[in-house]
Amino acid sequence: MTDIIDTANDVAQQVVERAIANAPKFNGPSLTECQDCGDHIPLQRQQLGSVTRCIDCQQYFDKKQRGYRR
Repeated sequence: MTDIIDTANDVAQQVVERAIANAPKFNGPSLTECQDCGDHIPLQRQQLGSVTRCIDCQQYFDKKQRGYRR
């Protein structure tokens, strides 16, 4: 007989698995220079995949995007 905690753990595991499956995949090629400012993107950041901005420009972009989500 399963108890409520086992059931809750099973549901939580299913939620996590669905979230991982639906997460965006960053497997495209990265740029070597930032599309916004033209600065070099460090190799470690490029290896993440699908990187198009340097850290500073990406942070600015993310903050600007959050401002539009209300």
